[in-house]
Amino acid sequence: MRGFLVFVAVCLMGFVVGDGRSINSDMAAPRRIHTLFSVECQNYFDWQTVGLMHSFKKSKQPGPITRLLSCTDEEKKNYRGMDLAPTFEVPSMSRHPKTGDWYPAINKPAGVVHWLKHSKEAENVDWVVILDADMIIRGPIIPWELGAEKSRPVAAYYGYLVGCDNILAKLHTKHPELCDKVGGLLAMHIDDLRVFAPMWLSKTEEVREDRDHWATNITGDIYGKGWISEMYGYSFGAAEVGLRHKINDNLMIYPGYIPRPDIEPILLHYGLPFSVGNWSFSKLYHHEDDIVYDCNRLFPEPPYPREIQQMESDSNKKRGLLINIECINLLNEGLLLQHKRNGCPKPQWSKYLSFLKSKTFADLTKPKYPTPATLVMKEDHVPKQPVKEDRVQKQPVKEELVQKQPVLDELQEPYPKIHTLFSTECSTYFDWQTVGLMHSFRLSGQPGNITRLLSCTDEDLKKYKGHNLAPTHYVPSMSRHPLTGDWYPAINKPAAVLHWLNHVNTDAEFIVILDADMIMRGPITPWEFKAARGRPVSTPYDYLIGCDNVLAKLHTSHPEACDKVGGVIIMHIDDLRKFAMLWLHKTEEVRADRAHYATNITGDIYESGWISEMYGYSFGAAELQLRHIRNTEILIYPGYYPDPGVHYRVFHYGLEFKVGNWSFGKANWRDTDLVNTCWAQFPAPPDASTLDQTDKNAFARDLLSIECIRTLNEALYLHHKKSNCSDPSSLTNSNSENESEAGVSRKIGKLDESYTGKGDHLSTESSQESSEEVKEDAMFSSLRLWIISIWVISGLLFLVLIISKFSGRKVKVVRGKHQRIKRRTASYSGFVDRNGQEKYVRDLDASL
Repeated sequence: MRGFLVFVAVCLMGFVVGDGRSINSDMAAPRRIHTLFSVECQNYFDWQTVGLMHSFKKSKQPGPITRLLSCTDEEKKNYRGMDLAPTFEVPSMSRHPKTGDWYPAINKPAGVVHWLKHSKEAENVDWVVILDADMIIRGPIIPWELGAEKSRPVAAYYGYLVGCDNILAKLHTKHPELCDKVGGLLAMHIDDLRVFAPMWLSKTEEVREDRDHWATNITGDIYGKGWISEMYGYSFGAAEVGLRHKINDNLMIYPGYIPRPDIEPILLHYGLPFSVGNWSFSKLYHHEDDIVYDCNRLFPEPPYPREIQQMESDSNKKRGLLINIECINLLNEGLLLQHKRNGCPKPQWSKYLSFLKSKTFADLTKPKYPTPATLVMKEDHVPKQPVKEDRVQKQPVKEELVQKQPVLDELQEPYPKIHTLFSTECSTYFDWQTVGLMHSFRLSGQPGNITRLLSCTDEDLKKYKGHNLAPTHYVPSMSRHPLTGDWYPAINKPAAVLHWLNHVNTDAEFIVILDADMIMRGPITPWEFKAARGRPVSTPYDYLIGCDNVLAKLHTSHPEACDKVGGVIIMHIDDLRKFAMLWLHKTEEVRADRAHYATNITGDIYESGWISEMYGYSFGAAELQLRHIRNTEILIYPGYYPDPGVHYRVFHYGLEFKVGNWSFGKANWRDTDLVNTCWAQFPAPPDASTLDQTDKNAFARDLLSIECIRTLNEALYLHHKKSNCSDPSSLTNSNSENESEAGVSRKIGKLDESYTGKGDHLSTESSQESSEEVKEDAMFSSLRLWIISIWVISGLLFLVLIISKFSGRKVKVVRGKHQRIKRRTASYSGFVDRNGQEKYVRDLDASL
């Protein structure tokens, strides 16, 4: 044994000596990696953090990772995301301490400088990988394997940094010839970073202050706002200290781009909108999204891989589409795991969740490794001409994106702010519509905030219960006109918009105006639908025939400018400020013109002047000669046939619609309190699997109708859950009457009595089901009385037993035995009957 140990020791010594060069080599070139990314205390960065952290773990990236968190003291008081990642807090420089300039992008270099100076971790690092928060890591990023060397960092190519070629570089660095157009992925030796980081910060401040050279033709920033000053700070700072980059245009890809053949990107940068078929995603739509803290809510699911296999035959394009869905699927997988860590309840099963947990998805998202072609670098000196065309040829994107939007980082904030408005009144009718619209707003990814314009009288407000249903601006009711006494609630819409404009300070550049009876299916943005100052966007309302006849000639000095539009409005704030008063005045004017209520003049089949507000809108816009872009792909009425391939953004359920024998009309629910009645919902539509699919157009129509009502029911369910309604499955005898009523609401809702006699299918079917419920209630009452009788008899027998106990011993013994038998029999019978009753209640509840 002793000899064996000696042999082993000799072998080990030989191994160490034999591998001595390797050990010495490692000592000479240590390989400790640390990954950094910079964020702020915002929901926007929190969901990005969840995605990056999840991909970091899944990709098997070596070494630790640190989030550089820039927050003000005020922001930290309400911040919920401290546990989302290993975090090093850095002072916020969003508002510059000296100049007062608001520029959050500066936090990135400022955070790195602070980390280098104050973090103990920075003392034990050799290589640093710096990423942006809006990235997904697909495989390990190992600097030396990518080709990084001391004084020669590796970075991704940012060809749109044209300032490296012109006067901007000459003004801000002594070595403009060394200016590299790089960013995104940075892999650098710690010694280089220590020398370079302070210069990065300093040059960022310098470029940011150079407002004279923010112009697009100098910086490449298409908005000319100096938003990419930090990127130039990086390039100019590196040039100042003599750092030349190895530039790689393969390692990082924007989802939406097509990877070149034989290239395996290991980093996804989702800084730009991307799409797969009718599905699309843009991070900017989720700027204020608290999806990290909203239990079991995910981003809209993309198509499945097998659908992409059928969608695209070109192998390379197909690979690009698969990368697109990989990005969003990894984000959603990360959110699922974070929700679990947050203590959220287990999510309900769905096909999509099953896919995310499948072996297929696990195999698809195994760590990726760069191919030899991926590691090929661009030339050291990037050509001065024409960088955008070169990038487009190598990584094709949509023509529109190439022409109008160069590759942008998230810090450029390329889109204007949006605020969404909708008008309601203090009634349960508008409350359930509000619940539906707010739920769909959260799911849609609509950027910006939303406000409900709530028009109520003082009396209404005293009794109103729905204050917390939406962010609300309170407006005096004009349902009863203060001057004429005319009852016309529709006028509240323009009156409320005008009131909001006069009483609220907003920094939004565009306003989106919706109706309460709408369900959002996707974002409605000015940039996608080409809205601009002086060119609002709306949807066709072709029945407004008054634009073509005497009505327009009477009520506008520019009848030729009258557009038949309504429903969804996207308008620049400057236009709205000029227009809102005219909208209100023209509404009053048309409403007062009773001589022209006729159907052949207005198109109103009831000749009641009810669509005066719509004409008020069209005539008011015509007065200012605001010509609309009419877009047919924003809105659809459930029950209408959709155009093939169109992804409508809004359901407007203002008209009755049907699927087979099932139907829905919002007017039938005018007086039904679906919001304050626990678990109340609308009648469930048919399951899609039961529909006839021979007529593809009809099938597509019915699918949309089903989607609309299911979204409304889902919204009501979540509202009731949030309102702490008791578990609908736990009905008890003590509150059977109240819960029975709630159960009926869950199954058939409550119908407005004024509509039950109209003979439509819904009313008839509901009446029949109500009759069945009455019969069942009668049966239930009889059963209850019978059981109560059994309990009374058992009680009497028990009293007899007690009395007999005090009688003579003989009588007590004889009667005691007899009574015990009777007690057992009675108790057993009661037990059986009670359980039978409970089973009946459970069965009844299940049927509801």
